[in-house]
Amino acid sequence: MDMTTVGILYPGHFAADDFPRMEILLDAVRLVVNRTDVDEDAYGIDALTRTGSPEHLAAGVEELQRAGVESVVWASGGGSFLYGWEGAHEQTAALARAVGVPASSTSIGFAHAIRELGAGRVAVASTYSERVTGLFADFLHAAGIDVAGTRAASLGSAAEAAAWDLDRVKELAVAADRPEADVVLLPDTALHTAGHEAELEELLGKPVLTGNQVTVREGLRLAGRRSWSPRLGRLFAAREAPPAPVAAWGEGRARAHSGKRALPGDVRE
Repeated sequence: MDMTTVGILYPGHFAADDFPRMEILLDAVRLVVNRTDVDEDAYGIDALTRTGSPEHLAAGVEELQRAGVESVVWASGGGSFLYGWEGAHEQTAALARAVGVPASSTSIGFAHAIRELGAGRVAVASTYSERVTGLFADFLHAAGIDVAGTRAASLGSAAEAAAWDLDRVKELAVAADRPEADVVLLPDTALHTAGHEAELEELLGKPVLTGNQVTVREGLRLAGRRSWSPRLGRLFAAREAPPAPVAAWGEGRARAHSGKRALPGDVRE
């Protein structure tokens, strides 16, 4: 089996060690992680938005190009969804042009992963503040996804999230879950969740999508590769080939929510 190489642009270092763990769990997948600078480790809107600025993302381009990556994913929740549905696609379009391969982000990856699981309604287990969590819900609504409910832990920084053990992650997921939700989302890529997805799903009795898991799945989707690993949850459970990339998935539904045209879910510059 040929090796597939996915580039990960990760803000700071807080849970970057999740990616080597996932690489071990996946066959013939190489994850090249380039850590971008973080001006301020805070979960305020301004600080999170700055992590996704063009200058920060451009800083890791040359290293990823030298590594021969086949796709690139910007591995940040708040640093992507805070730009809004259209802004997040503009962000990754610029990244794709810079690197020369398909590009996406964690937030856009959530929309694709939810669709792949056939889910229509989700619950959000967020480490962010109520306000920032609400903006993630708005992002999902723009993608045509119903949010059954949210739970905000209101942590102050990525360092706080990275210090959480699995028991605290479980507590947040259980508190956020709703009976009517098809899947539970943990959008923060600073949480250590790699290899615990199946355990979380057993606890909740439904699929669980985590920031770093979704980031890797999105990179593989863009590269046209399916990789199977039972420890990474139902998103990695199917062995069949992934569906063809969908341009403008959710366009009609997103327009109903936002009044604007949703940009394509895949960027191939």
